[in-house]
Amino acid sequence: MKIVKTAAVAAVATTMAAGFAMAETTKLRIQTHFSPETLSGQMAAKFVEDIQEMSNGEIEVEMFYSSSVVKSVETFDAAATGILDCDMTGGGYQTGKNPAFQFAGDLLGGYQNPYQQMAWLLHGGGREAVNDLYNGYDMEFIGWWIPGPESLSSTKPIAKVDDFKDWKFRSPPGLATKVFAELGASPIVMDFNEIFTALETGIIDGADAANLTNNVGLGLYEIAGHTNYPGFHSMPADHLACRKDVWEAMPAHHKKIMEVAMDSLALHNATINEVQNAQTAKDLQAKGVQLYEWSPEDLAAYRAAVQVGWTEFATTPEAQALLESHINFLRDLGAMQ
Repeated sequence: MKIVKTAAVAAVATTMAAGFAMAETTKLRIQTHFSPETLSGQMAAKFVEDIQEMSNGEIEVEMFYSSSVVKSVETFDAAATGILDCDMTGGGYQTGKNPAFQFAGDLLGGYQNPYQQMAWLLHGGGREAVNDLYNGYDMEFIGWWIPGPESLSSTKPIAKVDDFKDWKFRSPPGLATKVFAELGASPIVMDFNEIFTALETGIIDGADAANLTNNVGLGLYEIAGHTNYPGFHSMPADHLACRKDVWEAMPAHHKKIMEVAMDSLALHNATINEVQNAQTAKDLQAKGVQLYEWSPEDLAAYRAAVQVGWTEFATTPEAQALLESHINFLRDLGAMQ
């Protein structure tokens, strides 16, 4: 009996050892433009913890915050060329490659909330359409996480469309520069992490950066005493995209962990930002920051400019196809005429 037990134990030990030997490891270097102090930076850290725990440590991540390796706009190429493995910024930074990336990230007010936009991705053919675009640049689209509508920060009042006249502000690249310029503003494209200094030195009057809570994390309201809430002008989707050969080399269960964790991040991110932004609005008002809620007339003027910008910006077949997909989905939802 003792011999049988010993043999059984040995067999189990051998099986376990074989299992450990067969465990595959995925090592990823990922960069995000968010600082670890912002709510989005904290959510990115949670995503890393989730995938490491769900994979029992098989997925190892070295996360670079605040675009510490390369500039935000260069992250995509850095991942595609092997400096990094994955990009956790957003498609909107890549509009110089193809304007279609604008419609793979932000419709500038087309969707009213992150749940509508995620619905297009998950149920309107969006994931496949975005991935087709990314694959053309040797990248694999993994998923979106959307904090919700952004709020502008400003050292001057921004209560209505007319306040945009001669308003110098930090703008992300892409369609935003065209739309705001049409409304009289002076957009200046600069890296995400240059905003605070530019505001502090008066190079800009304001910034299109993030939502209320992340703007606080960036320190913008220490200088800018004006903002708008609820946000309306932009709702960029931050993405996770990895180099295609890195993705294809990952075992199937690692890929599934990454995809499921991104969907989880999207839900947690949208909901916590909704809660935090409401509280942040109260806190900012208590500190004397002026919050403006735009009138229906001014909102309509902005959205009319956006829709003109859409068609003018969609200059490639890929951009036209993505824009058409969004518009058809919005109409099916009853969110657009």
